[in-house]
Amino acid sequence: MKYNIAVLPGDGIGPEITQQSIKVLKAVADRFDHEFHFEEADVGAIAIDKYGEPLPESTLELCKGSHAVLFGAIGDPKYDLDPSAKVRPEQGLLRLRKELGLFANIRPVKAYESLIHQSPLKREHIEGADMIIYRELTGGIYFGEKSTSVDGQSASDLCAYSVEEIERVAHLAFKAAETRRNKLTLIDKANVLETSRLWRKTVTEIARQYPKVKVDYLFVDNAAMQMILNPRQFDVILTENMFGDIISDEASVIGGSIGLLESASVGNSSALFEPIHGSYPQAAGQGIANPLASVLSAAMLLDHLGLKTEAETVRMAVDLSLKLNVCTIDINKDNHYSTERVGDFLESVISDTENHIVNKENLSLGQTTII
Repeated sequence: MKYNIAVLPGDGIGPEITQQSIKVLKAVADRFDHEFHFEEADVGAIAIDKYGEPLPESTLELCKGSHAVLFGAIGDPKYDLDPSAKVRPEQGLLRLRKELGLFANIRPVKAYESLIHQSPLKREHIEGADMIIYRELTGGIYFGEKSTSVDGQSASDLCAYSVEEIERVAHLAFKAAETRRNKLTLIDKANVLETSRLWRKTVTEIARQYPKVKVDYLFVDNAAMQMILNPRQFDVILTENMFGDIISDEASVIGGSIGLLESASVGNSSALFEPIHGSYPQAAGQGIANPLASVLSAAMLLDHLGLKTEAETVRMAVDLSLKLNVCTIDINKDNHYSTERVGDFLESVISDTENHIVNKENLSLGQTTII
């Protein structure tokens, strides 16, 4: 099969980690007889520097004409540290989500057994944690009307939701729950916010269509506490845009490294895949960025294309890298490997069609000799 993949490396470590995902996808293509056509385009700070805008029309058109989008990261200190900047890298990603109709962000979170010691949380609290967060992505306060008073002494951001916006992401979350443990938790602030009350009413009505799924309701402040006290209670989490942004980043500590968390942003006809970490500009060009979240995002891309066996092959390669500690410095502090070497290892494992055992003694040389 032939697939066109738009590649948006973006800023900071984005190009480095994305290159490893492309390497992995090429190995998948060779092993399973597929053809992936990759075409790169600019987005974020690099696009502002070149074109004066964070999402050039050429980038948008490329994404619209592709089977999927592989995204790196965006952000740059010169914009982050300038509150007066009118044009920002993040505006490019927000517009891209809106233009492509990417209304749901899907973030799996689990505690990897080999990395539980990396988490700041106690083993007995997080062992066995395995959840997936469905975050509404194109509504709410991030996309609401914004204003600042003429004298600069006050500002406002409107949070608005419609029943239709809630329903479309809720159905995805309920369907996911049916394939997992039949439990869904809605996170809101219905004791204070009118939009949250609309969420709760709408989800309660939709729940009647999924009788096997047990629905819990948590206020977001309580949910944030429960994520630390007992993350194993969660299966599928459903929530609005800003709450989802915050709660999924909080959940990232469960896995031991934010460099392990992948995500998919999906709509009716388009899909974008990206790690949830930021651009980490301090690490750019140093070869220390963890590529696993990007690679796992590429596995979700394969799932989206219906290539389930291929996606599982990528995940098994990642599991092996964690088991053997073939990891970057955020995970393996004593004998770590570079971003590129980790990518090389994953590529080699995927290309090894006979599933031989890797000779770890040669990994220091960047090799994956088979024995």
